[in-house]
Amino acid sequence: MRKTPARASSAPRLRAAFVALALAAVTGTTLAGSPASASAGSASDAGLAKDTTQFKGVNWADPRDNFADDLLQLSGLSTSDSYKQTYAKASRIIAAFRANLGANTVRLPINPYTVNGAYWKSYRGVIDAASDQGFKVIVSYWEGTGAQKDGFIDDQATYWPMWDTVVKAYKNDKRVYFEPMNEPHGYTETEWADIAAKWLNTYKSVPRNRVFVSGAGYNDHVTSVCSDPRLKGTYLSLHHYGFWKSYATYDEWVADLKVRIGDCANRTVADEFGAPMTDGLNYNVKTPDNNYINYVQAVTDTFRELKMGSVYWPGLRTDDTYSLQTLIGPPSRPWLATTNQSGADRLAWAWGRGKPVKG
Repeated sequence: MRKTPARASSAPRLRAAFVALALAAVTGTTLAGSPASASAGSASDAGLAKDTTQFKGVNWADPRDNFADDLLQLSGLSTSDSYKQTYAKASRIIAAFRANLGANTVRLPINPYTVNGAYWKSYRGVIDAASDQGFKVIVSYWEGTGAQKDGFIDDQATYWPMWDTVVKAYKNDKRVYFEPMNEPHGYTETEWADIAAKWLNTYKSVPRNRVFVSGAGYNDHVTSVCSDPRLKGTYLSLHHYGFWKSYATYDEWVADLKVRIGDCANRTVADEFGAPMTDGLNYNVKTPDNNYINYVQAVTDTFRELKMGSVYWPGLRTDDTYSLQTLIGPPSRPWLATTNQSGADRLAWAWGRGKPVKG
């Protein structure tokens, strides 16, 4: 998820983490599990594709940024809808992601409230609709809000039963991928790797090449999880945002991104990255004095260069200025419109299509 100014309580930790990473990039020192130490984990793993370009996607989010202490309600859907109604609406939105953007992947949130109760039957309509249209589906656990939003699993007693249910339902669907936790920033690198290893050991029936292990912290670097031999064979998820710096040049953004990836690009998918899309910025023209344009051009060029998959945040989230799509049409038959064509163009470029930016 994108951190907003309202999340001031986490700002000191964010700043500390990003300063450490920036210093590493500038001084040549390495993070724990840094590129220098990651070679063992970044070698081509059995079962993984040679790169991650097959993941061309968007996030579909709850208007509350997916943090909820109750049922998740994705933008355009209703928790009162039946499975049939949910499936029908989701089918149209998934089709619009493909028609408007050329996407083939969608990342969806889950939490225990949504999975461990009656609504799970309806919510499955979203996953099923995407899979039935040939989409890859990344299912990721989100923590709650308020005091629960601390980077830790909220409740082990509900977390594991949630995954029991999800894995049982989708372990045989080759299009569904499992991400044990979004942005596990409450844990140290070692603690998070231990939890990820426990997840893999608990669900041995899930092929490792259908698991996304989040980068440590706010998913802000993958080098530590990449170097852990217990996590071999999994994909790694990275998050990267332009608001992390008040200003950086194109080259500085490229360097910032690459230090977070190390030599692990062949396993890494950027399953969150984003920038303002509703304020008229033109991402197709070089504009060196604009931080966000520098950022978007740098990361999309780098994803393409490194043959990395990417999943934009968000493809659809109501009232989010970063949202690349917006709902149109009647609520019972939703469709989507693109909020910024230049943003869509840069996404296509990251995915191996389109044209480079103009000078």
